[in-house]
Amino acid sequence: MYFVDNFYKQKRYHSLNWLFSLLFFFLFSVTYSQNEEHYSFSTIVIDPGHGGLDNGTSGKLTKEKDIALAISLKVGNLIKENIPGINIIFTRDSDVFVPLNERADIANRNNANLFISIHCNGNINTNASGTETYAMGLHKTDGNLEVAKKENSAILYEEDYSTKYEGFDPNSVESYIIFTFLQNTFLQQSLNYASFVQDQFEIRAQRKNRGVKQAGFLVLWKTTMPSVLIEVGFLTNPKEELYLMSEDGQDYIASAIYRAFKDYKKAIEEKSQFATRKDVPVINVDTNKQETITDGSPVHFKIQVASARNPIDTNSIYFKGLKGIEEIKFDTIYKYTIGTSSNYNEMVEFKKTIGDKFPDAFIIAVEKDGKQISLSEAFRLLNN
Repeated sequence: MYFVDNFYKQKRYHSLNWLFSLLFFFLFSVTYSQNEEHYSFSTIVIDPGHGGLDNGTSGKLTKEKDIALAISLKVGNLIKENIPGINIIFTRDSDVFVPLNERADIANRNNANLFISIHCNGNINTNASGTETYAMGLHKTDGNLEVAKKENSAILYEEDYSTKYEGFDPNSVESYIIFTFLQNTFLQQSLNYASFVQDQFEIRAQRKNRGVKQAGFLVLWKTTMPSVLIEVGFLTNPKEELYLMSEDGQDYIASAIYRAFKDYKKAIEEKSQFATRKDVPVINVDTNKQETITDGSPVHFKIQVASARNPIDTNSIYFKGLKGIEEIKFDTIYKYTIGTSSNYNEMVEFKKTIGDKFPDAFIIAVEKDGKQISLSEAFRLLNN
């Protein structure tokens, strides 16, 4: 009996030690930030899941590690050929095993702007099909948890994984609770890119869209840039396995991921341009933040700090204590803003005050009827 009690005491001690170690990392790690004024994409790390002795999910005819590598190489080649100046780094370019923590380290050491981890899905239901893209976060469904467990089980192939990952057990539900304490500085950017990927899968590759999701993936845990894990399809579905094995299928999937990056890159760089332009006319309209919505101006500027397909509580810890967060729904997207003014320059100055909390925040323009318009259209209306 003493042995059993002592065992559980030691287990609780190691669990608490792991918890506090992670909290220490969370509270005292240096936050990576992007200076929008000089922001441009230079380096992307593409991570083919699994490899070597770790096969990942297996279908009847192929293995996840092989499909993930083939698609990853195609994505890298498409970016190299079509977007000059982008440095593409692969965590592996052959059938070798790379520890999960080393994959994140590769991205961090190279100051990557984006980390893309490519995988194949599996399910006991052989009819399950479609694509889904994940950002780091707490799982909200048992299905998301199972996907995370499957991908995180790769650490079992690593020597002394319990020490390396601070006691993390990929098969323990309790281990995933820790992710409630983690704050991903680049969560919104990761979710934005994930949305681009899923849209392209549905439009370009004609695949079933299973949506953008969050779960606790170790491979995304310590990356210091926007990061996603893409499940390109189910190898346990015989029809989908044949598609993912085919040259055409891999080309369509790779093209979708590449096009999503191209769209995401353009959107980020355009926002950076708008946020730092120096030739914006000063509009002399008296403003008082939220109350200025009735000052008669045809357009108001706001600072967007987040957007999501599902609503976020405006009092959520995600907004880091900022007061006056406003939720605006545009079509199927919820956008979250702070501050309101018909003077663009005033919002540029206001944006600087929240830059430490939301380095990727940017200015949007909204008409009196609540419709979002481009900044160029907003300046035209104000000048008239």
